[in-house]
Amino acid sequence: MVKGKISAQNEEHFRIGIFQDNLEKSTWHYHNHYEISFITEGTGKRIVADSMESFHPGDLVFIGQNLPHVWIADKARFALSNRNLEMVYLQFSTVILFPELLSMPEFANVRKALEMSERGIQIVGDTLNKVSEIMLQLPYLNGIEQLLNFYRLMDIIGKSTSNIGLASEEYLRKKFNTSNKRIEAIHDYFMNNYRNEVNLEELSQLVNMAKGSLCRFFKENSGITLWEYLNHIKIEFACKMLMNNELSIAQVCFDSGFNNLNHFNKQFRKITGITPSSYRKKFSELS
Repeated sequence: MVKGKISAQNEEHFRIGIFQDNLEKSTWHYHNHYEISFITEGTGKRIVADSMESFHPGDLVFIGQNLPHVWIADKARFALSNRNLEMVYLQFSTVILFPELLSMPEFANVRKALEMSERGIQIVGDTLNKVSEIMLQLPYLNGIEQLLNFYRLMDIIGKSTSNIGLASEEYLRKKFNTSNKRIEAIHDYFMNNYRNEVNLEELSQLVNMAKGSLCRFFKENSGITLWEYLNHIKIEFACKMLMNNELSIAQVCFDSGFNNLNHFNKQFRKITGITPSSYRKKFSELS
């Protein structure tokens, strides 16, 4: 979320800011930081893992590490500021919550909040009021005041019994996980570049392998080719997009990184077993 940022403190392990954008392109992505996002302006669809719900001002979510997510704003509806989306966000790593700190009894609720974030949570009710009040203050605080309020915020989240889980247990069981650093790097590269023309030379340099060796290595370790895996990532995002009936099949095709509708339909059917329109109809019936 670099584009549109108007206020941020860019410490690597603790970043706070106000994000503003018209979201002409929404990107399905994830990162190794925790993220708390509070919507102050805009409406649309929020996708976290396999959860898709509407968002509006006042929407507050806590997303754990490496959990794919995206906000798809209603592009046709502009607020008075002519923006589709404004949010106050906080991203942080466990560096500021090291094990010795989390082992303290006083941080029991903070540990619980981190555990709940693994599936993503929506924060509602009285907890929403308390946390959002702190979130709105954080960008304007400095030093120890900022950190103390962060700990207070996490304690409130962990103490709450009203938080709503987002990702399903089935999704968490199937969530991408590997101990192979090269496979992880390839997955990360595809997640960040699935909408662009993938550069095999760049990818091979990233994992320090020759192009031919890279292709063989990936097939031997995953059972499918690099390009088949890339299409799986694209189709996974397309499935989320198809849940939004306001988007045409063509829009979903291009937003998912395909540049040809026929190829999109072919790959979608190959991976899911049905056409995009059938998938949308099936989801609407289930809803």
